[in-house]
Amino acid sequence: MTLRNERVRKELMRDISEILRKEIRGLEGVVSIVDVEVAHDNSFAKVIYSVLGSEEQIAKTKEVIEKSTPNIRYHVGKMLRLRLTPELRFVYSNGLEEGSRVTELINKISRGEIK
Repeated sequence: MTLRNERVRKELMRDISEILRKEIRGLEGVVSIVDVEVAHDNSFAKVIYSVLGSEEQIAKTKEVIEKSTPNIRYHVGKMLRLRLTPELRFVYSNGLEEGSRVTELINKISRGEIK
């Protein structure tokens, strides 16, 4: 990955997080951008995100993000200084959920609730 790609990747992570927080309505739970994979020519970006919340909140947030992708791309285009705005594809990851479950198990073991 080139230095330019890395810069674009970091900017996309920051910008998309900000757009989701400020511009997109209807998101439920805690949405976190886990990673962004950028094509070598910056024409495409795979945005990996996670949602911490109930099954219903996760389903609702997935739906809102899917419907809002063109709007998110529009805002990214306004914020990012590139000739072409990358095409965005959002991919859900349950990494935060898994991490939180593991932390809870560790806490229960340390309190002696699980042997």
